Amino acid sequence: DGSSQLSAYERKRLKNITENAKFFASLKLHESAARLHKIATKVPSHVTKRAKPKKAEDETVRRRSMRLQRVEPSGVPMPEIPAQPEAEEYPRVPAGPLSMVPENQMEDSKSTEEILTTWTRISEMKPNDTEKHTWDVERYRASLNSMTLSEDNVKKVVKNRIYSMAIHPSESTIFVAAGDKLGQIGLWNVNCKTEEGAHVFIPHNYPVSCMYFSPFNPAHLLSLSYDSLRCGDVTRAVFDEICRSEESFSSFDFLEDNASTVIVGHWDGSVTVVDRRTPGTSSELSANIGFKRTRTVHVHPVNKQYFIAAGSMDVCIYDVRYLKSNGNKPVSSLDGHSKSVASAYFSPVTGNRVVTVCADDKLRHNNNTGRWLTRFRAIWDPKQEDCFVVGSMARPRQIEVFQDTGKLLHSFYNVDYLGSVCSINVVHPTKNILVGGNSSGRLHVF
Repeated sequence: DGSSQLSAYERKRLKNITENAKFFASLKLHESAARLHKIATKVPSHVTKRAKPKKAEDETVRRRSMRLQRVEPSGVPMPEIPAQPEAEEYPRVPAGPLSMVPENQMEDSKSTEEILTTWTRISEMKPNDTEKHTWDVERYRASLNSMTLSEDNVKKVVKNRIYSMAIHPSESTIFVAAGDKLGQIGLWNVNCKTEEGAHVFIPHNYPVSCMYFSPFNPAHLLSLSYDSLRCGDVTRAVFDEICRSEESFSSFDFLEDNASTVIVGHWDGSVTVVDRRTPGTSSELSANIGFKRTRTVHVHPVNKQYFIAAGSMDVCIYDVRYLKSNGNKPVSSLDGHSKSVASAYFSPVTGNRVVTVCADDKLRHNNNTGRWLTRFRAIWDPKQEDCFVVGSMARPRQIEVFQDTGKLLHSFYNVDYLGSVCSINVVHPTKNILVGGNSSGRLHVF
């Protein structure tokens, strides 16, 4: 029957379908339906019965809490909770390497081959200008003003809330990856204007919280979820497993230009160092840095021995060369935040600046997204040392660009094609391209 040629995921899926069919057959639902129809069409008797008097206690209305009524304390109705996926629809992803087969692998293999071929082709081309530079403010503002959003450049790429995005450094093709709450990764060739331009893969079981194309080899897409760090290698059409842990991974960044080693942050506050060249899926070093939780880690662009970690209310810089299991002291602490910090990143050219996002709204900037939206992360424009991009709660919905002084330089908006909050954003390293991702899996490319 050809089942021996299927992957473990495909065999598991077919097994689930077969077992479900047998179960529903055993229920004999067609017989039950016939009996119900007979009862429903039975002629009712004409015997009149006296109405039973109501008891006093029956008239008492039972109190229901605001939570059960789905109403906020302010009296505003809460949004509906999205339906949870069925276990059969999203089977668990096994450990180890996974074939790079999309969710609908049986339906359209030709278009899948096309998008993977595109990824391979653009990864072989090197960008013309890899040197980082900073424009003057007016020239930079003019470049922002020239960027627009069209209907063709809006697409639902993944099924659920976007937690991370990455953009390929290609200067000829706009190629974007988005990771969502369900562990799915969507790949979108924006230049392809047909439905086949995007495909969904499922390499993780949990939210894809961090993702980068390798700066050394963009044919590799590294993605991180709670329990695993994987590398999608398009040349071999496989999602390799680099590191696995029972603990909850939160973020990662590359420690070297060749992308062979990474620093990984954990939700329990610790960090680990992982070397991709060593066999197995364990880390080389685990270090307690004294955080209650570590949300993001980011490596200095010039002096790569330094990395910055952001946690509950902590933002600290550490030297990876002196990390040990316990008793680690930061090189520098950036104090002042009074609430939880969502992210902290070095500026892209010199690393002399750090931008953080915190629930205390320090830029007089409303970033209290609530429980239904992914928390904002302010990211530097890789082409501009002193300007960063961040989502906004303002209306009309928009994505904002600030200077490091706190001055608002530009707002990206389009009342026709952008009607939602873009919590996660990514900027192309050399071209004037910005991608915003919302909490329903939709991408907007300016």
